[in-house]
Amino acid sequence: MFNLASGLLAEVNPLEEVVVKELFSFELFGARVVFSNHMFMVSLGALLLMIFLPLALRGKGLIRRGFGNLIEATCLFIREDVARPFLGDSTDKHIGFLWTLFFFILTLNLLGMVPLAGIIYLLTGKPNHLGGAATANIWVVGSLALLAFLAIHVGGIREQGLAHYLKNFIPKVPWPMAPFIYMMEIIGALVKPVSLTVRLFANIFAGHILVATLFLFIVIFKNYAVSGLTVTAVVAASLLELLVAFLQAYIFTFLSAIFMGLAIHPEH
Repeated sequence: MFNLASGLLAEVNPLEEVVVKELFSFELFGARVVFSNHMFMVSLGALLLMIFLPLALRGKGLIRRGFGNLIEATCLFIREDVARPFLGDSTDKHIGFLWTLFFFILTLNLLGMVPLAGIIYLLTGKPNHLGGAATANIWVVGSLALLAFLAIHVGGIREQGLAHYLKNFIPKVPWPMAPFIYMMEIIGALVKPVSLTVRLFANIFAGHILVATLFLFIVIFKNYAVSGLTVTAVVAASLLELLVAFLQAYIFTFLSAIFMGLAIHPEH
């Protein structure tokens, strides 16, 4: 029994849900390109959104029902309560990007909570590396933050023009301080996408590590009482993680709207 428990403990890895796993690779222009489980989840999330959002919003009625009503209410909330206070008259030009950002991050967060590899194993009996939390991968989240960074500054340049955008990039200060303030503003502009990346990545990563670590107590103590308490704690942590999935998608979109508003309307 002790040897069996030790073997199980050795097989349990708290990082299993967030580690990058290679599914297959191929050669492209002489370089080896690896397609990972997180790339699969990103592709799956995009595919699900392209299929189910149009289905939910189809129809010509003024009042939608069911899932379509939920999507429409969410879009209205993001447009009127998240974007418009910062973007003003420019909201309709940029709201499509913010909607896409919110639903894509939310979908990846929720897919990361689905034990896809375990479900496929139960159905087929074959081990696989599908599944995983794509938003617990700092490169995936960093790519999303980079897109937000580009949208922020490209939006500012489109609204003001390049010359005015560079002129309004820093507040008006006495000229001896201008180089220092300009450098600080450049650093601040680069820090913003980093803060978006770290906030989303750290919260999703920590949630999955917490749930996986809690399961270790079952293997370590091999006790019915501890197992019952552990399952209860895992359920509570999973519910908290579900809240975090929605909250972090909202925060990422909210901060992106703020940064975009500052770039488009520097006077505010």
